[in-house]
Amino acid sequence: MVIESINWMAGGPQGSGVDTASTIFGRACGYGGLYVYGRREYHSNIKTLHSYFHQRVSKQPTLANISDVDLLAAFDAETVVRHVGEVVSEGGLIVDSRDLNVNVLKDIATFSEEYKAQIRSFQKDNGVGDTIADFLSYAKNKQIQIYEVPYMELLQQIGKQLNIEKISMLTKMINVLTIGVSFALLKYDRKLVQDAIKATFHEKIADMNLTAINAAYDYTEKTFDANKFKYKLEKLPITESRIFLTGNQAVAMGKVLGGCRVQTYYPITPAADESEYLESHELLKTRNGQQESILVLQTEDEIAAVNSASGACLAGARAATSTSGPGFSLMAEGLGWAGNNEVPLVITLYQRGGPATGQPTRHSQQDLRFAMHAAHGEFARIIVASGDIEECFFDAAEVFNLAEKYQMPVIHLLDKGMANSSQTYPIFDYSKVKIDRGLIVGEKDLEGKVYRRFQYTDTGVSPRAFLGTKNAVQWYSGDEHNEMGNINEEPINRRKMMDKRIGKLAIVDKEVPAEFKFKVYGDIGSENLVVSWGSPKGAIIEAINQLKAEGHSVGFVHVRMLLPFPSVQIKQLLEGKKRIIDVEDNHDAQLAGVITEYTTIKPTHCILKYTGRPMMTTEVYGALKKILTNPDASTREVLMLGA
Repeated sequence: MVIESINWMAGGPQGSGVDTASTIFGRACGYGGLYVYGRREYHSNIKTLHSYFHQRVSKQPTLANISDVDLLAAFDAETVVRHVGEVVSEGGLIVDSRDLNVNVLKDIATFSEEYKAQIRSFQKDNGVGDTIADFLSYAKNKQIQIYEVPYMELLQQIGKQLNIEKISMLTKMINVLTIGVSFALLKYDRKLVQDAIKATFHEKIADMNLTAINAAYDYTEKTFDANKFKYKLEKLPITESRIFLTGNQAVAMGKVLGGCRVQTYYPITPAADESEYLESHELLKTRNGQQESILVLQTEDEIAAVNSASGACLAGARAATSTSGPGFSLMAEGLGWAGNNEVPLVITLYQRGGPATGQPTRHSQQDLRFAMHAAHGEFARIIVASGDIEECFFDAAEVFNLAEKYQMPVIHLLDKGMANSSQTYPIFDYSKVKIDRGLIVGEKDLEGKVYRRFQYTDTGVSPRAFLGTKNAVQWYSGDEHNEMGNINEEPINRRKMMDKRIGKLAIVDKEVPAEFKFKVYGDIGSENLVVSWGSPKGAIIEAINQLKAEGHSVGFVHVRMLLPFPSVQIKQLLEGKKRIIDVEDNHDAQLAGVITEYTTIKPTHCILKYTGRPMMTTEVYGALKKILTNPDASTREVLMLGA
């Protein structure tokens, strides 16, 4: 039977090609008219430790992952142990036949002592023995189909076909073999998989991997009865142009379309993928077919990155810097300098687990309060938080308009979950992106006038001239200054300049449309209202849709502009509600605190997750249902799904 949605997972040691396999899988599904939502999880070391990729494939767009796995492709024994409990009854598990005799606790060296304790508990509770074969017996008792594949034998056959004697040169292709076995079991069109291979590798490597795909398909069709496997993938007609991209790529593309022409960075996970993607596409073609370029500058540290971006802004470029929590910590002084000098600087901040180095490759939403208050003193900044990959794209363009129109730093707040997720979309409507450079003056505007860079105006926004503009002599420093930019510490000047800078936030709050500041979903008139920000959005929408189908009424407010906070509108939405349920990926319920601060209304319940793994629809649905149906439900639910 063809299932509406199939969840496929591949796992193996870091560096074994899990990402590549998942890219091929997602592309092949996309070529067949299917929608894909993918989530990447990996350790911070370069190689060895466990990595996995979860792909949710559907006939209709999906917004998040769920906890169930319908088909697990295990590159190694560790993947079997870590994820066998997630495979559903009647699902499938593809395993290397060499791993059957592996002793789980003695032979797998990468397990921590804490995880070994969990394994022992699992073995005791479920009567499972010490080897991978014992874990597979447990799976068979759950009616899971086991597919033992002799990967080394297949590689030897492939080596003969390619005239390659050293099998060690081919072991990297095990990831492609798992793809072939997976798609053959799902009875998916082989040609679409071959096309995905060709799109992933250059010609010579592609030819080798095509041989591997065909070998895996042939072996599977000959050895296993695919009719016994419940799940099938069927291609659909494609009636629109689509794109399959990650959050990092969406931000990079949005920046380019929004006019960004200088990007600075110092490498840091997970932000660096965005800058590296821009580096690989530095030569651009504009809408009218002309060629331009974007300068991507890797600096010696984050302090240089933020200050270089500010310098580019002053010279007239749309400029940004991209970083994660530890890097943003180092940028704080530069952010303050930009705030003091009303620089239209964009900082793209990808949140990851902290504090300190924390969890370099794991997810979090821990930096909201930090972004709101980073750098000493008081100054205006705008904070925009995207909730999905499409919003990442359009927000990455729009934040430059906000920065230049209101002449202040803008922090585009993202997270690891979105950065390393991938999704299928219809091609974005690029015509929605407009460029507004704000109040800019040139040489002729200033003839015969004294230019005051920080001139007092009714809005607080001063005429801005780029460095080097004739008739526009200007000064910048880290000190308080007068309208000319000259250092001035007089009380009346200090008060006026502080009021000028911070007063612009009231103008932003007044002029930015409500539909940009927040979005509402579900039954907004319900007595039950969910509030959230950032990447939990997709899981929440799917969860409240599921609850609606069961007869529950729930509304959802997704806050996108965190500063200036839309306090008046949010208060109106929250007043009179019986249950206000805050959902976010941090320990302290930071948005709940911000809501209380700005509206005096305190959420009644919090659903939180801070394990370093993004929220899944499964657990959000479960927590919401518990709160809605149990009067004695805890006011604080902590979620734990994800290996």
